[in-house]
Amino acid sequence: MPELNGYDTTKIIREKEIKTKEHVNIIAMTAYSMNGDRERCIEIGMDDYISKPFDMNTLKNVILRFI
Repeated sequence: MPELNGYDTTKIIREKEIKTKEHVNIIAMTAYSMNGDRERCIEIGMDDYISKPFDMNTLKNVILRFI
């Protein structure tokens, strides 16, 4: 994202959820996985995390958890 990163975007979405009372599922997807990234994403308010490369079965399983 050119102006906001995933962390900032998640914070904005979570703040708006307070008003709307509707939860938006957020799954982080990154190509630059580092130690602690998953934990940081969950701590910030994302619902799950997946790093590239991944296989389609892994992606499918993550998505199925939320539908």
